[in-house]
Amino acid sequence: MKPTALLTVRVQFEQDVVTARGRAKQLAEQLQLSRQAQTCFATAVSELARNALRYAGGGTTEYLVDLSGRMLYARVCDQGPGIAQLEDVLAGRSVSATGPGVGLAATRRLMDSFEVKTAPGQGTCVHIGLRVPAGTPLTIQTVKQMLEVVVREVPAGPLEEVRAQNQELLGALAELSRREEQLQVLNRELEDTNRGVVALYSELEDKAERLREASHVKSMFLSYMSHEFRTPLNSILGLTRLLQEQHDGSLTNEQHKQVTLTQGAARELLEMVNDLLDVAKVEAGKSDIHITEFEVGQLFATLRALFQPLLPHPGVTLVFGDVPDLPPLQSDEGKVRQILRNFISNALKFTVQGSVEVGAHLTPDGQSAELWVTDTGIGIAQEDLAQLFQDFTQIVQPLQQVPGTGLGLSLAHKLTELLGGQVSVQSTPGLGSRFSVTLPLVYTVPPPEQPITAPIVRLAEPVSVGTPLPKSLRARPLLL
Repeated sequence: MKPTALLTVRVQFEQDVVTARGRAKQLAEQLQLSRQAQTCFATAVSELARNALRYAGGGTTEYLVDLSGRMLYARVCDQGPGIAQLEDVLAGRSVSATGPGVGLAATRRLMDSFEVKTAPGQGTCVHIGLRVPAGTPLTIQTVKQMLEVVVREVPAGPLEEVRAQNQELLGALAELSRREEQLQVLNRELEDTNRGVVALYSELEDKAERLREASHVKSMFLSYMSHEFRTPLNSILGLTRLLQEQHDGSLTNEQHKQVTLTQGAARELLEMVNDLLDVAKVEAGKSDIHITEFEVGQLFATLRALFQPLLPHPGVTLVFGDVPDLPPLQSDEGKVRQILRNFISNALKFTVQGSVEVGAHLTPDGQSAELWVTDTGIGIAQEDLAQLFQDFTQIVQPLQQVPGTGLGLSLAHKLTELLGGQVSVQSTPGLGSRFSVTLPLVYTVPPPEQPITAPIVRLAEPVSVGTPLPKSLRARPLLL
């Protein structure tokens, strides 16, 4: 639907500029635009009409309303020389004989719609518009009633118009002063907030430093303890092995039993010490990664030779699957072997009948390999799965005696993250469990972690009258 023409004001004399401004103000007021919007629309029309009179000797100001689009328009046209450098004028870079050419640029900022059509020697036509508030009834009937009211009103004279502009200016200055006070209050609140944020981050940094020191001390303690325990434990194992082999004389059955128990206890303690040392190295960032290319099939063969002679239950079979189609891995073979060794040891502990199977396959994306260990053991309840990979955690049934330290799965999880992979577990009580690790085929060095720094809270400078407000608080400028 085309806009409906309301009325037209011919601009031939200075008084006509005042009339054009007055009609614009009346129409905006009848359409229930805000006081600020009324002033903006009237000021923009006044500026455009004055330009038409000054540069083209006169023109016409036409007012229109778009009922469907809910827009109030003004179109100011002249038959002057046109605008030669329109882009510079709209950017505020043009300087004319009467001063800086900022009128059109400022008018465009005031309006919701703005369009200029100009050509050398053919004149200029500027089309501007503001949106009508949603609560204003806008029909043909209401527009007719509005026009009747506007036509009955006598346009104000120059003195009355100047007085009205002065009142508008005073109101704008009062509003600006009020917003300046609000901004000063906001500044004080931001200063208080900034001090609180700085104090909070200082406290957090102190606590983080203490935590880092405590973690370092813990890691150093575990490392020293593990290192110092290894020598006597290896000595105990060596001595018990000599006693079992009866190099210094035969043992009674009871003595042989006691030596075997001593050897088993020493072996479990050594295993715990080794796990503690590995955990301490990972947490301290001292665990080096040695990348080599290796075949998963050869890794399985090494693990088979290690575990087959040590099966704890005669009713359990250990099966390693074939992996002919799996490409070589470029990762730390020692750490991958340690992960799988912990998975297999854990499966053998909790499986007294059935099988433990080890396998691997390529993931669907072709970028990673999944290595898994399944068993037919006691299984794990769903509510216990979340704490499986915590340090010193063992999920066992009541009255069940299972040797171990609760560090194996935790260490496997830490080593997997170190290699850029993921660990997952699926289990059903009474049916068994499936532990798997997904590792990239080619290990890539992760980017260094960025330190966390306190955010910078920038405070606004106190504002005085005449200083531009932030855009969120800025009132529309006045063209007088």
